[in-house]
Amino acid sequence: MKKQINLQENLLKIIKNLFFILSLIIFSNKIYAKEKWVLDKDLSTIEFELPVFLLKNVEGKFNKIEGLVEIDINEKKNNKAIFSIYIDSVEINYEKYKDLLLSEIFFHEKKFPLALIDTNKFQYNNEKEINLIVELNIKGINHNIPISLQVINLTEDLVQIIGNINFNRSMFNIGTGNWSSTTVLKDTVKIKTNLFFFRN
Repeated sequence: MKKQINLQENLLKIIKNLFFILSLIIFSNKIYAKEKWVLDKDLSTIEFELPVFLLKNVEGKFNKIEGLVEIDINEKKNNKAIFSIYIDSVEINYEKYKDLLLSEIFFHEKKFPLALIDTNKFQYNNEKEINLIVELNIKGINHNIPISLQVINLTEDLVQIIGNINFNRSMFNIGTGNWSSTTVLKDTVKIKTNLFFFRN
């Protein structure tokens, strides 16, 4: 009887150990089933345009951006991307107004040095075009904004993503006081992204 009990206990221990090892293998596979793609900061650009009444539109770009995309290889639905844009890296065609643009009236760069774009989790299965709702954070204010993306596989390890985002600057208090009026400086901001990612 004792031998049978010991045999059952040993068998139970073996089963538990096997289950533990199997769990570790499954968990490890889930961990390593993600690809990381890092933004090529030298090739990538984020440009913007803001219409001005009876004058040339405000046009500019941000020269310093960082980003990371994580692709869920197995499930295809837990993909995630996040980008940070350094506000002080902005260049505009109205250069004499750059300090005004960085001031608290517009971007308040000293208090909010970064703008953030967070996709949250999204589904992707090698489509050439995808539409997402991303979370855009400017001046500490969050809004969900639609974005359309074109995905171009240049090589196995290099991908180009072209995107367009439109939003109203009033949503983020970009332009306060006299500059909040949309009579001269219009409300709709058009963003064009041309991003390159290499496999990490």
